Amino acid sequence: METNQVSSVSPSDERRADVIVEAAGRLFFGSGFARVSMDDLARELGMSKKTIYRHFPDKRSLLAAVLDRQFAAVERTLEAATEEAEGRPFAVRVQRFLIAAGGELGRIGAPQLATGRGDAMLRQYVEQRVDAVVYRRLDELFREGHRQGLLPAPPELLSEITRGALERLLMSDLPRDLDWTAADLLRATVDTVLYGAIRPTGQGIDDERPRAVIPTARDDEQEVGP
Repeated sequence: METNQVSSVSPSDERRADVIVEAAGRLFFGSGFARVSMDDLARELGMSKKTIYRHFPDKRSLLAAVLDRQFAAVERTLEAATEEAEGRPFAVRVQRFLIAAGGELGRIGAPQLATGRGDAMLRQYVEQRVDAVVYRRLDELFREGHRQGLLPAPPELLSEITRGALERLLMSDLPRDLDWTAADLLRATVDTVLYGAIRPTGQGIDDERPRAVIPTARDDEQEVGP
């Protein structure tokens, strides 16, 4: 999704464009993109729409610039979380990453933007950015754990489970219903994905806990054969 931003010709123009993007972000995320008009933005900024259109020829290009800025901030936050957890146990690294990712995606409303009605190009853009900034990093983290022998389940399966849980959680009423914070629920989600929902109740129980069984091609053939 291209921003189609008009090239700035001076430092003052660049600063004005930054001011426009910052104000648009406050309005778009505060009231919702569809509810904010260019007239609303012009009133908020105290400038004419003509001035705004000098930098951004339409509302879509302005939103793209806002999202570019937001995803750059998401990326910085995730990089900081990854660096902070470097050298910690694998489960802690996954937990820290997912909590940071969940907080950032929730802050910018990425799940709602990616699944809501409206501009199909906008939805595709958000999906691509979330995949590039968040999920590719998560995929690599799970692959690393698998290479180290820490995750017996296929990393692709863990990625799909965790993606679905994260996005569903951000769009659900569960935090309110359970009176938990989103961070608490994300920690519980990570714990469940990595360790399972059933806890041993006594000594020796762990040896009897069922293990995940990944079907082989031979298993499939036996099931469907005569």
